[in-house]
Amino acid sequence: MPTVHVRLSQRVPETLAPELMKRLFFAASSIEEFQLFTEDGSVVGVELTLNSADSAGVAEKIDRVVAEQVLTQRPLAPRSVWESPVVRSEFTDAFPELLAQDTVVVSGEGQVGFAEPLISLFGYLDRRLRAIALSLEGAREYQYPTLLPTSVLDRFGYFGSFPQFPMFVTRLHNDIDVYADFVERYREEQRVPDDLFAHCSNTDYCLPPTMCYHSFHQYQGRELAGGSVITARGKSFRYESRYHTSLERLWDFTIREIVFMGTPEFAAECRNSVMRQTFALMEELELAGGCEVANDHFFANADTAGKILSQRMMELKFEPLLPVAADRSIAVGSFNLHGHFFGESFDIKGPDGGPVASGCVGFGLERLGHAFLSQHGSDPARWPTAVAQEIG
Repeated sequence: MPTVHVRLSQRVPETLAPELMKRLFFAASSIEEFQLFTEDGSVVGVELTLNSADSAGVAEKIDRVVAEQVLTQRPLAPRSVWESPVVRSEFTDAFPELLAQDTVVVSGEGQVGFAEPLISLFGYLDRRLRAIALSLEGAREYQYPTLLPTSVLDRFGYFGSFPQFPMFVTRLHNDIDVYADFVERYREEQRVPDDLFAHCSNTDYCLPPTMCYHSFHQYQGRELAGGSVITARGKSFRYESRYHTSLERLWDFTIREIVFMGTPEFAAECRNSVMRQTFALMEELELAGGCEVANDHFFANADTAGKILSQRMMELKFEPLLPVAADRSIAVGSFNLHGHFFGESFDIKGPDGGPVASGCVGFGLERLGHAFLSQHGSDPARWPTAVAQEIG
């Protein structure tokens, strides 16, 4: 595959480099890998590995991403709200060993299955997070179906802000002629026809990009007598354009979600309580890391920069970041406040008749497990005593 160096038309401050990195794979489908190049505190170029020879077209798209989605943002210094006392200088890439042992199996792009001891490890991590959720007053646990009505995401404009993530669930038209034509062509070609979706029209359902939307849908049009806390564990799906063979970033992943609705003070106190307990848990698990102010990965439109700045300035989103290598950390969850946005979008009212405020906390169990394995290794004998004793 060709490798090309693209010189950016405009310099990108290093403080905005993470925003550029989030978006590069979505700039063009021909980008397989990339590496940023810096000069005097700015990103000045990108080395690309491409699966096609159209480097000029890709360079133009990257310049558009820089101009429309990155440089419109205001650089802000990172702000940390927690730092683990645990310090690590050595890390393990456990995935190759787990793969060789048949402990993990790669089922497809961004899809990984796993056996013991990972089943028990991830189960243990979830039990600890679930206990934090259920420690909140009035908390109730639900199990939701996988499919989410597309109309739920429509209610608050998800597709206009995150068009890069959704995956729709569809089916063939319920028409005998369509079925007959499909079967005939499949038998002739011995594969699914290239124009399959011309015979599909149903887009009423999609795969959930996160679990909290199930909860807001559940409470749509209702009036709450007081504060409510809901927790659920379930599968979520987010298309990330490129996947490496690891547990770090998956297309099909598991989230432990906690949603709280009530007054702004109630939502803030719930989030703060979960944050405090989570930091204590990370320290108990002997994990190095920290927690910083963050923002969502909005797709560029007229108000993107304002959304990101507002989210960061008001500290509506924090992310716990755990190192998985000497020079790299990953977010294993997020702690969020929404204001009245979802209360208004889903017509959820409080005792005063006005829209409730809300917040949510979500943990990617596979990502948290990946960070744990990167710091402690794949041998349970080396894991913290509390974990090893719990899972046997």
